[in-house]
Amino acid sequence: MQKKLIKVDPSDNVAVALVNLVAGETIAFEGEDVLVLSDTKMKHKIAMKDFESGDKIYMYGVIVGKANQKIAKGDVITTLNVKHESAKVTGKTETIGWDVPNVDKWKDKTFNGYHRADGQVGTENVWLFFPLVFCENRNIEILKDIFEKELMKPKENDYQLLLRSLVKSETGGAGNEAASNDAELFNNIEVKFITHQGGCGGIRQDAHSLAKLLAGYVNNPNVAGATVLSLGCQNLQISIFQDALKAINPDNQKPVLIYDQQSIGTIEAMLSSVVKDSFEAIKKANEIKRTPAPLSKLRIGLECGGSDGFSGISANPTLGVLSDKLVALGGTTILSEFPELCGVEQELVNRCVDDKDGERFLELMQWYEKTVVDAGSGFDMNPSPGNIKDGLITDAMKSAGASKKGGTSPIVGVYDYGEYINEPGFTLLCTPGNDVECTTAMVGSGANMVLFTTGLGTPTGNPIAPVVKVSSNTQLAEKMSDIIDFNTGGIITGEKSIEETADEMLEYIIKVASGEIKTKAAILNQNDFIPWKRGVSL
Repeated sequence: MQKKLIKVDPSDNVAVALVNLVAGETIAFEGEDVLVLSDTKMKHKIAMKDFESGDKIYMYGVIVGKANQKIAKGDVITTLNVKHESAKVTGKTETIGWDVPNVDKWKDKTFNGYHRADGQVGTENVWLFFPLVFCENRNIEILKDIFEKELMKPKENDYQLLLRSLVKSETGGAGNEAASNDAELFNNIEVKFITHQGGCGGIRQDAHSLAKLLAGYVNNPNVAGATVLSLGCQNLQISIFQDALKAINPDNQKPVLIYDQQSIGTIEAMLSSVVKDSFEAIKKANEIKRTPAPLSKLRIGLECGGSDGFSGISANPTLGVLSDKLVALGGTTILSEFPELCGVEQELVNRCVDDKDGERFLELMQWYEKTVVDAGSGFDMNPSPGNIKDGLITDAMKSAGASKKGGTSPIVGVYDYGEYINEPGFTLLCTPGNDVECTTAMVGSGANMVLFTTGLGTPTGNPIAPVVKVSSNTQLAEKMSDIIDFNTGGIITGEKSIEETADEMLEYIIKVASGEIKTKAAILNQNDFIPWKRGVSL
C-alpha cells in the first residue's frame, strides 16, 4: 500500500502528502498517529509539530520558511501561515566529503557521437544560422524558409492536414491526403536557425554578453559550423564576436561564414552568397559520421521548470544520482538557476574544492539578489503561481528541492553567465531560473544535452542540444505524453527506487546521445533561444 506521508530529511518538521489527505483522518507515521486538521492536496506539506509565530520551518534538512502565525500539528502549510526564510551564509564552514558511487557497470559504456577537432564530442550535428543583431532577423527567417523547404523537406503535420480536410469539405474537394515529400537531401546533419532581440540598442555590456553566448553556441560540440549575418553598424560588431570565439577556443577549426549586409549591398547579393556558400559547407558537414565515445564526453545541463511538490522527491534526486555517476565517470554536469539556490548556499559553498570558487559563488548570489531587490522585488517572489498551487510555497523550499539535481559530488568550478565550461566534474553556472533563459545559457556554456525535470509540464527545447523532459509524477507523464520523455513517478508510488530510476535514465540518455531516440521537444520542433540581458529576470 502506498504511503501517505514522507519526510525528506529526518530533521524536517514538516511532511509531504503523497496522496490527497482528508480532514479528520488519522495517519500512522514514524511511530505516532497524526491527525490531519485540514484537507490537504498531495504535494503539499503538513506540520509535524505545533509552531508558534516566528518558528522556523525545516525541509530537506534546511530552513525553508518561518511561521507567521500559530500552526497546529497536522495542519497544512500555506502562503498564509508561512513566509520565505533562509539561512545566511558568509563563507565556507567545512569541506564536505563525497562517497564516490560505484560505476563499474558503466565504465566501458559508450555513446555514438560526433567527434570535433578540439576533442569535444557532440550528441547532434548541426549547421547553425544566426544574426549578430535583431535587424537581420528577417533575413534569417528567409533563409530558414528556403533551407527547410529544400533541404529538410518538412512533413505536413496533423494540424495542416486537418485544415486541408476542412477546406476541401467546404469547396467540395476530396480527402485529406498529404502531398508527396521528397526524401531529405542530407540525412546526417540538421540545419537550425536562431533569432533574438539583442545586438544593439542596449548597453554595450549586453552586446558583449550576447557575443560570448553566440560564440559558445558555435563552439558547442553539437555544432559543425555556422552562418552569421551582420548589419554592420550595430553594437555587437563582427570583431567582438570573433574575439569572443577566440577567447573560448583560440584554435577554432569549425567553418564560420560571416556576412555583413552594409558592406555587401543589396539583400539579394548577400543572400545569394549565403545560400551558395552555406550549401557547400553543409554538404561537407554532412560527411561527419557518429563514432563511439566514452561517457566522459557527455556534458549535461541540469534544469527544472514547472516544478511541483514532488519534483524535489523524485525527478530532481534522480538527476542528482545520475550526475554523481557521470562525474565519477569523468563527465561534466552543470547546475544553474541561481535564484533557485537561495537557502542552500552553505552546502554548495562547502562542496567547493577551491575556496575561491565558494567565494565567487556567494559574490554572484549576492550581486544577483541585490539587482532583484533594487528593482523592487526579491528572491521570495520566485515561486510561480503554478509552483505554489502544487506545494512549493517559498523560494527556499523550491530551492532546496531544485538543488537536489546537483547530487553530492564536489564542485570543481563556478562560472558566470557566458563563460564556457571545459573541465570535467560538477560545476555551477550563474543563470536566471527562467526555463528558456537558463537552458539557453547552459548550452552556450558547452552542454551537449539538457535533462529538464517538470511536475506541471513545459514544452521547452533548444535549437542545438537535446532536451530530455523528465516528469516528477506519473499523472503528468500520462496527461502530457507528447512532451514528456521519461517518468520518475514510480518513486512516488513506491514502485521504484531513486537508484534504479537513475540507472534507467542513464541508459535512456545514452540512446538519446547516440541519436537512437529523438526527444519530444525535437519532434515538436521546439527551438527556444532567449539570451539573458543581465537585468532582473527570475
